[in-house]
Amino acid sequence: MTDPHDRSNYCYRHPDRQSFVLCQRCGRTICGECQTPAAVGVHCPECVKEARGNAPRLQPQVVGRVRSASRRGAPVVTYGIIAVTVAVFLLQLVTGTGNGVVTRALAFYPPLEIVQPWRAVTTMFVHGSILHILFNMYSLYIFGAELERQLGRGRFAALYFLSGIGGSAAVALLAPGSFVVGASGAIFGLMAAFFVIARSLGGRSIQLLVLVGINLAIGFIVPGIAWQAHLGGIVVGGAVAFLFSKTRHRSKHALQTAVLIAIGVIVVAALLARSAQIAGLF
Repeated sequence: MTDPHDRSNYCYRHPDRQSFVLCQRCGRTICGECQTPAAVGVHCPECVKEARGNAPRLQPQVVGRVRSASRRGAPVVTYGIIAVTVAVFLLQLVTGTGNGVVTRALAFYPPLEIVQPWRAVTTMFVHGSILHILFNMYSLYIFGAELERQLGRGRFAALYFLSGIGGSAAVALLAPGSFVVGASGAIFGLMAAFFVIARSLGGRSIQLLVLVGINLAIGFIVPGIAWQAHLGGIVVGGAVAFLFSKTRHRSKHALQTAVLIAIGVIVVAALLARSAQIAGLF
């Protein structure tokens, strides 16, 4: 017969509560408050906590693949930008690429920038035609993947988006009445950065320089192409890459961050000031 006064017949967490129920895993006595029903019997709080800690964490398959790619050093920022751009273009195809609701909501138009400042960024995700997006995304895949591996994800993202915003700023300064779509400013910024970084490492990049020159010339010759965005992207992308090349050592990372922020502030301030001027706010 069980002795009711045996201390083993009392809950190990509440010594004043008598119980004759044991945890199925560790065998300790537990009261009703400490019992958690299990497939067989009940478990104590510590065993429940341990089981939950050891349980596999389920996550969406796409999240798992992204994390796996990130651990392998894959250019996930480049792939992510391409994926979002393609998704936005599919929405454009549904609503109309020329004057559809998605295009009108996301495209860059200088007079609106002061009240809708996101347009300098969102315009990088909308495109005017299949040929337009194919050229830009192929260029992003070629130059972006390599630059992301060299610079790291954070620096690459800063380079890409600052170049794109720089392209929008150049449009606002030189062609304030233009309605602009596309990531061309950011792409030309990547090309300029690739050239600057290759030169800083002692590489020969004459072919790339010729390629950039040809594409820049096409913008001047073919109507409907915002060469101003190309020019702005080249200037800002080249400046950011020059900064990266001169502050590679770990001891200069604080300086690199400060100057990078300064470049961003200058570009955005110039863009917003010009937009306000166009809109007649001052």
